[in-house]
Amino acid sequence: MLLKQVQLEQSQLAAAEADRALELIGRAIRMAGYINVRTAGVKKPKSSKQELLEILKGAGLNRADTLFIKHEISDGVDLDCIGNALTKERTKKHLAHQGFFLERQTGAPKGSRINGGSLMCQSLDRQGRLQNTTLMNGVRHLRIEGVAPNSQRVFKVTIQMDLGKSVAEFSRIFTGRNLH
Repeated sequence: MLLKQVQLEQSQLAAAEADRALELIGRAIRMAGYINVRTAGVKKPKSSKQELLEILKGAGLNRADTLFIKHEISDGVDLDCIGNALTKERTKKHLAHQGFFLERQTGAPKGSRINGGSLMCQSLDRQGRLQNTTLMNGVRHLRIEGVAPNSQRVFKVTIQMDLGKSVAEFSRIFTGRNLH
């Protein structure tokens, strides 16, 4: 009974972590391509839709997908994927940057058995340089798919987590608001 209790707690903890990560990815997808109407008259470099939301299929650890998003900052409080407030200093060419990808688990000793990799969050620091931060460990796979054929607005995001003796999969569907 104690073993079942531990497994249940592991499963609940994984579900909570996956839910948090999916919410952060979903928030980024919704912001992708946002243009601030107050700065619409300011001369800015043109970006293609592909640059504003880019999915690299099979580019990460275990052939996981990678997601990069760019958007302008609003007049309110915008946050990056780790909770830092976005400011003009945290942009490059007037665009905030967020990325999500899977890489070898951080902090694991070489040669040790590793259950999954680390889901990483990429954003810009105060000097506009890319910084990578670990969101969660134990992620086996990240998959991002357009829901409808050739969809550029609706995405299904799936995180597959390695729980040691079992694998759990968590999915959500998000709509990009600003990708016309």
